[in-house]
Amino acid sequence: MSIPDTIKHEIAGLRSEIERHNYLYYVLDSPEIPDAEYDRLFRRLVELEEVYPELRTLDSPTARVGAPPSEEFGPVRHTVPMLSLQNAMTEGEAAEFDSRVKRFLGSEEEIDYVAEPKLDGLGVELVYEGGIFVLGSTRGDGTTGEDVTANLRTVRSIPLKLRGENIPDRIEVRGEIFMNRADFDRLNQARESREEPPFANPRNAAAGSLRQLDPGVTATRPLDGFFYAVGEVSGQVPDRQGELLEYLSRLGLKVNSLRRRSRGIDGALAWYGELLLMRDELPYEIDGVVIKVDRFDLREIAGTTARNPRWALAYKFPPQQETTSVRDIVVQVGRTGKVTPVALLEPVRVGGVTVSRATLHNQDEVDRKDVRVGDTVLVQRAGDVIPEVVRVLRDRRPEGAAPYRIPGFCPVCGSQVVRVDGEAAHRCVNIACPAQVKERIHHFASRGAMDIEGLGMKTVSQLVDGGKVKLPSDLYTLTMEEVLQLDLYAEKSAENLLKALESTRGTRTADRLLFGLAIPLVGIVVARILMGAFSTVEDLLNANEERMVAIAGIGPEIAYQVRAFLSEPGNRSEARILWEILSPLTVSGPETTDLAGKTFVLTGTLESFARSEAKVRIENRGGKVTGSVSSKTDYVVAGADAGSKLDRARELGVQVLNETEFLALIGESG
Repeated sequence: MSIPDTIKHEIAGLRSEIERHNYLYYVLDSPEIPDAEYDRLFRRLVELEEVYPELRTLDSPTARVGAPPSEEFGPVRHTVPMLSLQNAMTEGEAAEFDSRVKRFLGSEEEIDYVAEPKLDGLGVELVYEGGIFVLGSTRGDGTTGEDVTANLRTVRSIPLKLRGENIPDRIEVRGEIFMNRADFDRLNQARESREEPPFANPRNAAAGSLRQLDPGVTATRPLDGFFYAVGEVSGQVPDRQGELLEYLSRLGLKVNSLRRRSRGIDGALAWYGELLLMRDELPYEIDGVVIKVDRFDLREIAGTTARNPRWALAYKFPPQQETTSVRDIVVQVGRTGKVTPVALLEPVRVGGVTVSRATLHNQDEVDRKDVRVGDTVLVQRAGDVIPEVVRVLRDRRPEGAAPYRIPGFCPVCGSQVVRVDGEAAHRCVNIACPAQVKERIHHFASRGAMDIEGLGMKTVSQLVDGGKVKLPSDLYTLTMEEVLQLDLYAEKSAENLLKALESTRGTRTADRLLFGLAIPLVGIVVARILMGAFSTVEDLLNANEERMVAIAGIGPEIAYQVRAFLSEPGNRSEARILWEILSPLTVSGPETTDLAGKTFVLTGTLESFARSEAKVRIENRGGKVTGSVSSKTDYVVAGADAGSKLDRARELGVQVLNETEFLALIGESG
């Protein structure tokens, strides 16, 4: 059946009009029509495309509502590497960058720079062919990213079809996806109303939203983007950064207007100062200023290192600090009974996050900083992530504020709290303390231990509070009826939880089970050493400290903690029960010796597993992992955002492996 020309023309007109309004609203921030009229146009287009599906196209505005969920993200290799930027933390370091650029260029003339806000978002690349958006990917490790095309289609500030004239046959555009502060706050309010955990900060929210396997979820998240660079382009583009940004804007891409071109580094540093002052007033998060050589021909001369362009610098803002008051000091009890003092603060926004709590670590830290209830304190986010009390403003201390002491009794169970000789920490002596029970069971179910999918802290809390679980072994007596009594559990999800529990029988190694017991000082590596030395649980239970210390890698403190834990009758009984239930696989030392004698250094973030897991994999094959690069290092494994260790490896000529090459080396590729 032929489609009437009138329908074709109406669909084309609707698409053009809707995209024009998208551009006005999301890019120029100057809408012409009310939302109701926009919704009417969009609904009409959806209706027509449902009747005439053969007229649907990749650049239709309806493509933004989300594609079918994906099982995984495929790899995308960048034609031109997306290099990370060298950081500067002081004005002196920024000035040294200018001197280095001049040395590379062999000139003392002042250089033209363009300074732009450094967005705190997620780097992406968009590929347009024939003006149509066909591929989108994350930065990944700079060489290979993830295919998130369907998710990026839902970001309304990204044009599905480029605008203007003389559009290249192919152009790769680089930029940053982020979430505005107000949108982030609204998203978290909605999540909290549904009793879902809030996102930590706008960057995490943006990254998590863009990496959803279901693009329909991404479509509901208020993502935005700015674009500032290109990779490979078929055809001519401007030869200066400032002109490139204007060119991208003419193509319909959103660019940041807060940029400044200057002759010499002084103008860029002045702009840094101005942006630092307006940082908190901006609708989005920035954490510094990116200073770039304006002329592209000079960039070619300056060149790049293996990791960084020599012609660009990220001049970071200092960690944000704010003053607030200490409303109270309380203690929280961890899985090993460790009692940690926590300052409850008058809520204050620090580094883009509302901070209301800050750890005080232990009594020694409280005494050193002399933190008291009622004090005014300076707070910062350590590494822009973890809230910490920097110092007390003692001239503002209220009269009568008393020094704080960790209480002698556990606030959860009332048992005695003691400080073990040789430790900074205080501990609750009651291993049946409800707080410890919850933390221990949550740890037992964690990825490094039993890896029980679906058994999060919310579920654990309900199981413990309801009296259904007191020990990890109790998980294996749960019935369908008991699980169905939990909040948010329907028959299918309850069945999945019971299947996940059942799947741990006979499939987990003994070291993971020992790690899951949450013995103080026993991490996964120590657990593997111990279970490689003791063939059965009874052998371990009967070992004394002297025998443990004789094992390479086990010191007297570890031996004391293991012996103390396993000497307690309840703990001994639980260990025996779990070994009987789970029949763990034997640990017999290194799985292979193919890496015997090889020394590795790990740097950056790996996507396949944590660096601690990579360390175990290397050690299981006979290799060794150290913390610093030297001429004796055989391999440096570099993940995303690798640091100075990568530069050191290049200097020494040490072989560098990206994640794909590392997986191939240990036989886990594909």
